[in-house]
Amino acid sequence: MKVSLKDLRGKEIESLELPSVFNTPFRPEIIKKVYVNVLSTKFQPQGRYPAAGEIVSAESRNTGLGIARIARARGEGFQRAGQAAGVAGVRSGRLAHPPVSWKKNYKKVNKKEKQLGLCSAIAATSNKDIIEKRGHNVGKISAFPIVVANDLEKITKTAELRKTLLSLGLEEDLNRSTNIVRVPSGKSRLRGRKKHAALSCLIVVSKDSPVSKLKKSLPGVNVVSIENISIMDLVPGTKPVRLTIYTKNAIDSMNKINTVWSKIQTMVK
Repeated sequence: MKVSLKDLRGKEIESLELPSVFNTPFRPEIIKKVYVNVLSTKFQPQGRYPAAGEIVSAESRNTGLGIARIARARGEGFQRAGQAAGVAGVRSGRLAHPPVSWKKNYKKVNKKEKQLGLCSAIAATSNKDIIEKRGHNVGKISAFPIVVANDLEKITKTAELRKTLLSLGLEEDLNRSTNIVRVPSGKSRLRGRKKHAALSCLIVVSKDSPVSKLKKSLPGVNVVSIENISIMDLVPGTKPVRLTIYTKNAIDSMNKINTVWSKIQTMVK
């Protein structure tokens, strides 16, 4: 499978052979499963104080009084006196089965299945129909994936990066990420997350590139190295697949993923 290599002005330089990882079949069910399981590792453990609801001077009055034998707060002359306390199912009592902080709340995923999900997500970046189905505006672009010369990795200014993306035909998608802003309901607004903006393109570069410092400098635009790429970057929200731009160095570095493809090739056939 071949694709055209473009310079920073959007002009085609040469034809480039894509790694075999782009031949991976599209498996949306595996992509979703891997995404959910990887996302679960970021869940924050929560628990309760083990003695919560039990620190009270309560004791049972035993039988013979015509009342239940449940423990009751000791004392008299105040509202809490004589009320049931210290057990589950009563007012201000303990929880019956509270969450514990040492519980393993993450989901495991098979190694080969995780690799297959990542390879399938990478291969989906070469399919225009899947990219448009997610909501990206790529009407002016015909060939996917978008591969740019290594000069993109040397960019250090936001204005220069925006100019390059406009030259590659991403003007409509950049405007989309700027204009679509959702104000969520609930407590997220009170905790500083007042707005959610749409995501635009993902730029995949080689390790230690200067352009990596410009991640999130443009609305909806992220930069990630090929060594740290995750399914969380490619299919945010389990919706495949994000509009992705690769540099030539990133494509050359995918030989490591080629070895993964050779291992799981028998599994997907």
